[in-house]
Amino acid sequence: MCSQFNNKLSKKVNRELLPFEIAFQKLMGYAEFIGEETVGLTECLGRILAEDIVSDMDVPPFSKSVMDGYACRREDIANELTVIEEISAGTIPQKKIGKNRCAKIMTGAMVPQGADVVIIVEETEILDDNRVKFVGDDTPENIYHRGEDIHKGEIVLRKGERIFPQHIAILAAMGKKRVIVARRPRIAIIATGNEIIEPEFTPKLSQIRNINSYELIAQIAHINAECKYYGIVRDDFHSMDEIFQSAISENDIVLITGGVSMGEYDIVPDVLRKNGVEIIFDRIAVQPGRPSTLGILNNKRIFGVPGNPVSAFVIFEILIKPFLFKIMGHKYEPVNVIMPLSVEIELQKALRDSWIPVKSTEDGYIMPLEYHGSAHFAALADADGLICIPRGTKKLARGTKIKVRLLKCN
Repeated sequence: MCSQFNNKLSKKVNRELLPFEIAFQKLMGYAEFIGEETVGLTECLGRILAEDIVSDMDVPPFSKSVMDGYACRREDIANELTVIEEISAGTIPQKKIGKNRCAKIMTGAMVPQGADVVIIVEETEILDDNRVKFVGDDTPENIYHRGEDIHKGEIVLRKGERIFPQHIAILAAMGKKRVIVARRPRIAIIATGNEIIEPEFTPKLSQIRNINSYELIAQIAHINAECKYYGIVRDDFHSMDEIFQSAISENDIVLITGGVSMGEYDIVPDVLRKNGVEIIFDRIAVQPGRPSTLGILNNKRIFGVPGNPVSAFVIFEILIKPFLFKIMGHKYEPVNVIMPLSVEIELQKALRDSWIPVKSTEDGYIMPLEYHGSAHFAALADADGLICIPRGTKKLARGTKIKVRLLKCN
């Protein structure tokens, strides 16, 4: 979210901190469906369905045996049974089961007409003259009935579903060789700052490696969106303006990291203003991540996230990720668990929602990690999740049960 514009600019955005829930609501109001495309079955993992998947058949498509044994009539199981045929998986029974008759049947094979039970081979005695006898006390029917799982015409996967490996099995079972999915949004990443260098170089005095861009690239890849990295732009208006114009013309979304605070060299707000970007908000009541920006230019969306890596990570997780999923037609629900605090937490200020990295303990508690602020990216490496202490709350007692937003499972 952008910082204030330079004093020479006559128009300034509201400097009040916007409550996170209002910022989130405003952002979601600008989430327009990105469009759809058709991909192959082997290419749709992780994508968002853009169609309801309707079963074209009953599942299973025929009643079949769940055990190796003999298919017969339940009313006859106390009698000696004559075996009239053998049915293996993939073959069609040729004979109807009548009184005191049975068919030897394999697991997965079609149950013949007239049979209503399969007695398992372990509970039968083989007699002479091609006869068998049930020697058990009682038996379940051991039949998997036609349509028991899915009926023809039933919706088995709904539009907006995120496709996981288990869904691939359903798509294959429904004969979906081609699947209609949401188009992947194209996202540009621009890093800013004279002090930033790429990871392969050794920082000199006053320099730091570019962490945010690669962190954000990974977060974008994790939700199966497309990303184009435009490199590091120095704190120069004309350079930033040129790169921004290329990025906005080639992508659906531009994500700028750094250059959005209140410093003299934070030129991103000026560039956005010059290009006609409408700033929806530029300061939200969240820590870390206060100077985060949402801008709108026609049907394009522009995000500015702080240059500190924890801030960038958190803002992506709690704000940008749900937005990206929504424009693909998916309602993102983070995985949360309720766990008790292992220690008391006391904050100096409570003006913003505070997001804190935590780790679970062996005895079932969650423990805040050592955390030195929004630049302390190493704190995230060991974090199992994030907790949010709402604004207005300064202290939480040990044992307080709190919602933990898990980071490693979604």
